[in-house]
Amino acid sequence: MQAYADAIAQLRGTREAVEKLLDSVSLEKVELQAPLDCEDIVTRKYTPQIRHELVLMTLKKGEENVQVRSQPVRLGPEDAEEVVEIMRRADPDWWGDMTAENRRESLERTYWLGIKRDGKIVSVGNARFAAFGSNIGVVATDERYRNMGYATSIVSALVQEILKKSPHALIHVLSDNVPAIRVYSKVGYKPYKNYLLIRAERIKS
Repeated sequence: MQAYADAIAQLRGTREAVEKLLDSVSLEKVELQAPLDCEDIVTRKYTPQIRHELVLMTLKKGEENVQVRSQPVRLGPEDAEEVVEIMRRADPDWWGDMTAENRRESLERTYWLGIKRDGKIVSVGNARFAAFGSNIGVVATDERYRNMGYATSIVSALVQEILKKSPHALIHVLSDNVPAIRVYSKVGYKPYKNYLLIRAERIKS
């Protein structure tokens, strides 16, 4: 099990392992990933408000096809307001209640890139580095600037940074997000496994 930001839990393994790991999750509200065949176990403890099927895609060093046509810049805490605005518009259901304050903390802790046009950020992405495999967590582009290759450039640049530190690059994407899957595949990612993704509240006993 991995936990992030005191609100996100990733459960992996057999049904028996997931059931034991879930016993140690004490969060009242949680963003949780688990194997698809464990949904019944998860929903005994949590009531989903939002449910998705998530695809984990992986890329091994040497299989990358980076395509940086628009050079991203490093973002920092001072960019939190613009980053939040792009994320909210990109997915209001999932990111609609995000605040600049909590995004500012992420911009301090993790590696963020953005593409600017006329001084304004129009596309963003971030990565969290780990020795074995690093994960791209966010990719979002202002809808007025889509289909211009910006997401491909962001993902490519993040992959370049990841592969300096890790042999594997990971990314999660909603199974029905065909445009995003197309972008990630273009850069070299391949589907690995599907998971349940929920945002949920603990069932009151």
